[in-house]
Amino acid sequence: MSQSPNHSAQPSSYHLPVLLDECLDGLNIRPDGIYVDVTFGGGGHSRAILSRLNENGRLYAFDRDSDAAKNGIEDPRFTLIQENFMFLKNFLRLHGVRRFDGLLADLGISSHQIDTAERGFSTRFDGPLDLRMDRRQQTDASVIVNNSDEKSLANILRLYGELPNAAQLAHAITQHRALEPITTTGQLRHCVEHLLPRNKENKYLAMIFQALRIEVNGELEALRQMLSQATELLNDEGRICIISYHSLEDRLVKNFFRYGNFEGEVNKDFYGNLIAPLKTVSRKPITPTENELQTNSRSRSAKLRVAEKKGGEL
Repeated sequence: MSQSPNHSAQPSSYHLPVLLDECLDGLNIRPDGIYVDVTFGGGGHSRAILSRLNENGRLYAFDRDSDAAKNGIEDPRFTLIQENFMFLKNFLRLHGVRRFDGLLADLGISSHQIDTAERGFSTRFDGPLDLRMDRRQQTDASVIVNNSDEKSLANILRLYGELPNAAQLAHAITQHRALEPITTTGQLRHCVEHLLPRNKENKYLAMIFQALRIEVNGELEALRQMLSQATELLNDEGRICIISYHSLEDRLVKNFFRYGNFEGEVNKDFYGNLIAPLKTVSRKPITPTENELQTNSRSRSAKLRVAEKKGGEL
């Protein structure tokens, strides 16, 4: 199969790929290289990467959401792994991959997940309080909301939603669930409505849902695991491109890219050189153009960070 000069992804109602050209430039793709897309989704980024590869190139994609498999690509150079990307190293080894040249992650939830009411990701619909990326797992958002004690629930809302009134929200939820279990997104909205700041209702609801989604799916720990494993497996001068959508993810990525750890601690060797396996390609995050914002409003909070593996490290 010859390399295609057209790198544009196929339009998809499942999910429109964000910062597509910027990701392709960031990966600095070698036509015969091995690449990993750990958030396959609608396959837009994957199709674009494949179009840059020749017959010797390979692309491995991860997605723990079974719905994403419907977007699978029929191409001998492509393999979809239906697992959590926190197990990146183990599943790549099962496929005989021990090193790769680049990795892409788009950490946002897909348009399909947002627009499918029964998944419970959207504040716009009344549906089951679910929020699981992988529906094979037992714990969904209703389990968290109905079984966490008030202090734990407040911590989840404060840490993962960065909500200033987390304690009040947790109290309202525990008071409501004492009368009846909270099993739908509509019920959750109803029991916290009186605590939502005027003209900021949707923003605060989105922050509540974000907090529960991160807890249900273990998203931050998965990100830490994936970044650590990806850096270990990345070839020298290979690239990692991460698109994040909120400060919690972006802070982890920024710290890891710059300092080699998630806390942002500066560690230097005997000669005063920073000990970090990666170097940032662009100091500031790359954000969508005005044109992209007009065609895809859901890209508005996206931030792309790109890092390169230093030669001779690890």
